[in-house]
Amino acid sequence: MKLVPEALSGYQRAWLARDIIAGLTLSAVAIPEVMGYTSIAGTPIVTGLYTIIFPTILFALLGSSRLLVVGADSATAAVLAAGLTGLGIAGVTPGSPDWLAFTSLTALVCGVLLILARLLRLGFIGDFLSASVLIGFLTGVGIQVLSGQIPDLLGVSKGSGNWFEQQWHWISSLSSISVGTFAFGLATIVTIVVFKRFLPVVPGAIVAVVLLTAISAVTDASTHDVAVVGAVKGGFPPLGLPSGISWSDVTKVLPTALSCVVLIIAQSAATSRSFAFKHGDAVDINRDIVGLSGASLAAGLSGTFVVNGSPTKTEILDEQKGRTQLANLTMAAVALLFTLFFTGLLADMPKAVLAGIVFLIGVSLIDLPGLKRLWRRRQDEFIVALITAITVFAVGVEQGIILAIVLSLLDVVRRQYTPGDFVIGQDEAGEPTYQPAVPGAQSLPGLVVFRYDAELFFANANRFADHLESVISAAPDPVRWVALDCGGIDDIDYSAGVTLANLVKYSRARNARFVLVQPDIQLLATLRAYGTLDTIGEDNVFPTLEDAFRAYQADTAAMETRTDS
Repeated sequence: MKLVPEALSGYQRAWLARDIIAGLTLSAVAIPEVMGYTSIAGTPIVTGLYTIIFPTILFALLGSSRLLVVGADSATAAVLAAGLTGLGIAGVTPGSPDWLAFTSLTALVCGVLLILARLLRLGFIGDFLSASVLIGFLTGVGIQVLSGQIPDLLGVSKGSGNWFEQQWHWISSLSSISVGTFAFGLATIVTIVVFKRFLPVVPGAIVAVVLLTAISAVTDASTHDVAVVGAVKGGFPPLGLPSGISWSDVTKVLPTALSCVVLIIAQSAATSRSFAFKHGDAVDINRDIVGLSGASLAAGLSGTFVVNGSPTKTEILDEQKGRTQLANLTMAAVALLFTLFFTGLLADMPKAVLAGIVFLIGVSLIDLPGLKRLWRRRQDEFIVALITAITVFAVGVEQGIILAIVLSLLDVVRRQYTPGDFVIGQDEAGEPTYQPAVPGAQSLPGLVVFRYDAELFFANANRFADHLESVISAAPDPVRWVALDCGGIDDIDYSAGVTLANLVKYSRARNARFVLVQPDIQLLATLRAYGTLDTIGEDNVFPTLEDAFRAYQADTAAMETRTDS
């Protein structure tokens, strides 16, 4: 039995000091951040601290990534809040004990779903959200997150209704803003931005929290129309099942948990993979799912909400030269000490300070450089990203998740349905040339070498056949050979096998020989099982393009000799 966690295997003593320093630095950033995320999740501030204690420890012990930081995350917090709000259950409102119980239940259900995902080896799910869709989704979440903090920054009430109605509410309330609240919020934003720009080694968020909380206490800001956090109940995280929950509630939170799980796998897998590649480490996404499952279960059993792998905090840890999960364990220890002994210091912290921290997190999620790259390079994918972003903030985060999955799957189908297809020729040196497979294209007089760069299956088989038939029928010279280049075809389902057999018959009806070029062994075995290879003929299979061209030219020469004689 392996006693050392995988993420700590091969540990070197020289890494110890760097890991501890990185963990302490990460704590300074993570503690104010996770407290801020509670304003999105609608839970007490202390629950944010809980997300980086036991969940972080469980991932460090069970996961494979050496650097991935697991804790509260803005995207999953937004999905959670939107999902629970949509339930519309009496008494289950943000900030209530029942609401917290439902957030913990959702974390538990996420943990169970992640266990199932590991057993079924579903780590590949993360690959089904394309980069463009993720850019759009996170941008939409960023807009929703930052816009949700504006009322707390201004000291006005939050509106109800859809996103546009909520924005109109604070815009129409500008005449009643709290100057003191706005001053604290603006000071928070300026402090963080200035430190990030001119002194990035010092966490601006912790400076803002300490400095502005002290100013609030000295000036007694709560008596001057500035909303403050108030007494924060500290102590050891509560352990056990959420109270007041029944089995019937599991089905109520299941859709929200499913949405969170998809996002957790996608975001954590992408983050874990990118940092593993950067340092030459092995990637084991399925093992990371085990760690994420343990983290979610720990969150649900310690009175907090859904956790996720954090790209921003992982980036901070990497910048601080952290080497292993020992840095994250250090962060968890600091968070636990803070929860046990120092939460009383938060009583005078203005709520606008947390709003300013979360506002900037929302800004950081808006991927303008990514959107610009998509606009310059792939405008169709830019439109997909834009639609996803608008859906997330204007309709809902859960709907955005569903749309993101649907758009990604549609993109896969689109690429398979309309892949690149070419007619291959030869230049004077015998090297292959590629031209679009349009009517009138041919490889040589009487020869069409057709390349289709996708698997053949029921959805694209007829389009493939129609396209090849149009090229054959419109060729400048009567086609004597039809060669299918299989270099881009890994598999053919039974429907496509029938279609291919019909294409062979069509070619022979036009007095053309149908041959296969560059098929791999597995493809030939599949065609042999369908009986399609019997229709084509084993002697009509050529291992390379050169062999096919050479055979056609020899056949043409033999035919000309017969004609001359």
